[in-house]
Amino acid sequence: MNDTNPTVISCATCKACCCKLEVMLMGDDDIPLEFTLQDQWEGWVMLRLDDGWCAALDRKTMLCTIYERRPFICREFQVGDSECLVERRQLIAR
Repeated sequence: MNDTNPTVISCATCKACCCKLEVMLMGDDDIPLEFTLQDQWEGWVMLRLDDGWCAALDRKTMLCTIYERRPFICREFQVGDSECLVERRQLIAR
């Protein structure tokens, strides 16, 4: 497949639709504290700003600013799987 083809699903062309999902942090995650928030159940999640996007997302490039330190859940999210496709469709529909 060719990455310049607009129908190819790639994180590089996605515009970070998964970065609007709630991300629970796991014990081994090493996230800078300024990007985290303790939720109402006293668990830790990635902070989302008023626009709904993850606080670690660069709004100009739509790339993760902590990619090498991103949470386990972000690492496990698979580009092109059913959950990814649902999120992409919802973002495009907005």
